[in-house]
Amino acid sequence: MPPAITARYDWILAITTIAFVFSAFGNGANDVANSYATSVAAKTLTMPQVGFLSIVTEFVGAVGLGARVTSTVKNGIISIDRFREGAGNPGVLMLAMGCGEVGSATWLMVATRLGMPVSTTQTVVGALIGVGFASGASVKWSWESGSVSQVAASWAIAPLIAAAFSAIIFGTVKYSVLERKDSFKWAMRLIPFYFALTGAILALFIVIEAPTAPSLEEFGAGKAAGIILGVFFGCLAICYIFFVPFFKRKLIQKDARLRIWHVILGPLLSRENPPLFFPGKGELYVENYYEDAYGRVDAGAKDDENLRKRHVASSGDAVTGTSSPPDSLKPSDGNRDGIVPAVSDPEKATDYEDHTKGNATANTGLRRPRQSEPYERFIGPVKHLKWVNPQKWWGYFKYGLLQGVTRDVISHDSAKLRAIHARAHRYDDRVEHLWTYCQVISAMMMSIAHGSNDVANAVGPWAAVYETFNAGEVNTKSPTPVWFLVVAGLLLGLGFWFYGFHIMRALGNKITQMSPTRGFAVELGAAITVLMASRLGLPVSTTQCLTGSAMGVALMNYDLGAVNWAQLGFILMGWIATLPCAGLIAGLLCVMALNTPHF
Repeated sequence: MPPAITARYDWILAITTIAFVFSAFGNGANDVANSYATSVAAKTLTMPQVGFLSIVTEFVGAVGLGARVTSTVKNGIISIDRFREGAGNPGVLMLAMGCGEVGSATWLMVATRLGMPVSTTQTVVGALIGVGFASGASVKWSWESGSVSQVAASWAIAPLIAAAFSAIIFGTVKYSVLERKDSFKWAMRLIPFYFALTGAILALFIVIEAPTAPSLEEFGAGKAAGIILGVFFGCLAICYIFFVPFFKRKLIQKDARLRIWHVILGPLLSRENPPLFFPGKGELYVENYYEDAYGRVDAGAKDDENLRKRHVASSGDAVTGTSSPPDSLKPSDGNRDGIVPAVSDPEKATDYEDHTKGNATANTGLRRPRQSEPYERFIGPVKHLKWVNPQKWWGYFKYGLLQGVTRDVISHDSAKLRAIHARAHRYDDRVEHLWTYCQVISAMMMSIAHGSNDVANAVGPWAAVYETFNAGEVNTKSPTPVWFLVVAGLLLGLGFWFYGFHIMRALGNKITQMSPTRGFAVELGAAITVLMASRLGLPVSTTQCLTGSAMGVALMNYDLGAVNWAQLGFILMGWIATLPCAGLIAGLLCVMALNTPHF
């Protein structure tokens, strides 16, 4: 039973709990999309797959790694000394934190509905600053651990650091694989090392990020290095034993029956007729990662145009432009399956006809209709039925359950966006396929990082209210209960499942043309930045890290026109509006509540 002094404030706890549910749900809807947006945009994962993955990875990040940053949010933004002055009134602290939770939840739900990717970190910090002003509590502006100054500085620094990390990662892939003459050969040689490197980075941050982990000095650099090297060479061995035979059969022998579960067959895939269980159907052995739902391919169109101009100029027939491509640009006998080579340097192109054919739809209109939306798919066929018919109930049930993960968030039928995508280089789809597996790992790593860092945004104020209610006095120093993190982790995943499609549309392909190699660099660079900040107890914005990473990778096209600056401006506008809007909502609520006769 709670003490008498706080038992009468059970209504504050109830309202804060409801607001917490919406805050965690909105956090998942708005921010979980950051982790997987590039994977969906690059066609590495589908929305239903991401829905299931996000529930698992957000839960793991929140429960396993989220306690440290939660402490920063509930203790570090505003000073709680104001609530201990005189006789002290724990109800005032409960009210202030409750208003902060309500303000945060309200702004998150509104911004998500508008399709505006905002920082959930900025939202909760803004809400707490608002209640700080309203209650007269001092806001920690000075440069100290967990203060507003450090948090605000991270908002500017984190995107730049993430952009640098992602640009460097993509640069290594670009110049060691994508831009080389025989990119697929080099990709097959180097993909095991990228697998191993991704696994080693994940192991590094698990070692230093676990809430019970000692500092690196206490743990010992030798032990940490041993674990990381062990994971690196272990992943390398697994890749050579299982994945390399899988890749050879799928991409060199072009076996369209292979699916990811066949990777466990490993060396058996080298046989002429391997024992494939549950073989796939269809004739497509590799995805066209640059094609949207309309069947349109825009990426690389600018390179095609430059290639044609160079050819016409070199042929001396600039008037008619009717001469055939030189022998070096004619399709080779070994590449008639639609695979597109890297063309960032047109002189290296070896498949002129196939490459230009792949982009033909950019100028000839749509090749196929867009997939139907959930309402048309689930409710349309049963709308005419009576409510006594079980099929109608089943159709509405499927719509309610699946409407958030069955929408097309990849395609954008916009002439301006097609022109931006046309400036991005297009690479061999076989090479892109190899990086889909690394991208899935990096996306999961980013989601775990998000769960560890951003669970605090919803849990922090609620935990402060709950702990104060049970203690009967101002109490924000108690460890955050694990079951808080369990509930929040589940709500983060469910928020994405039902409501995250709004933000998925605003990210990914709407900033620049995405592909698996680009998405891998974006997610890994942002994950490294977020996990570093989480280890320091600094609640950075995953939205800003992902956006900075996407911009960094987009600029690796060395063309400012390959970036959708208008979309970045829209996102920036949301960042600017977030802090004052959340602060005003929470602050005004707190002022009105504190001045009621009840207090």
